Amino acid sequence: MRLYPTSLTARLAAIAVAVLTLASLGLGSPVYAQQGGSQYSAQEIVDAGHSFFGSTSGGLAKVVEKAFEQYGLPNGYILGQEGSGAFIAGLTYGEGQLYTKNAGQHPVFWQGPSLGIDYGGQGSRAMMLVYDLPSIPSLYARFGGVSGSAFVVAGVGMTVLRNNDVVLVPIRTGVGARLGINVGYLKLTPSPTWNPF
Repeated sequence: MRLYPTSLTARLAAIAVAVLTLASLGLGSPVYAQQGGSQYSAQEIVDAGHSFFGSTSGGLAKVVEKAFEQYGLPNGYILGQEGSGAFIAGLTYGEGQLYTKNAGQHPVFWQGPSLGIDYGGQGSRAMMLVYDLPSIPSLYARFGGVSGSAFVVAGVGMTVLRNNDVVLVPIRTGVGARLGINVGYLKLTPSPTWNPF
């Protein structure tokens, strides 16, 4: 009887290395939302938000609670900063870091136009809850929705954006004044760009 332990062991080792390499690059099968332990609890999000927003985060817990009531547990979140301004038509630019439990951290940039009854300027810190993200490349897309005063508590506001099944819930606090409501989208990219379209 012939056995090929060396050959079989080498092949299995090569397959394991290839799978681990793909996983470390964030490629391959959708593994984020479906696997147990890959989602964040409300307390984890509130803790991350408090350390990020600091003393201005009085309404954060209530806004996070509202998001969890509507959408459940996120499988990622983004912490970053953005600047925006508008006089009927407006622009928003931001940058931050995506945090996931199963796929590590990844840089993310966002930009987008808006149009509506909207005047003023704003510089703010932003936390975006990410729901149903099947893979890292799925985040880099256009997310549309209605922003403005969708839900505001103690200076902390929440809006909702969607691209297919992936939902973003940006939570913002900051200085400045944005009055009214605007309709637009955010384009998320892995590297910075000036083009908001």
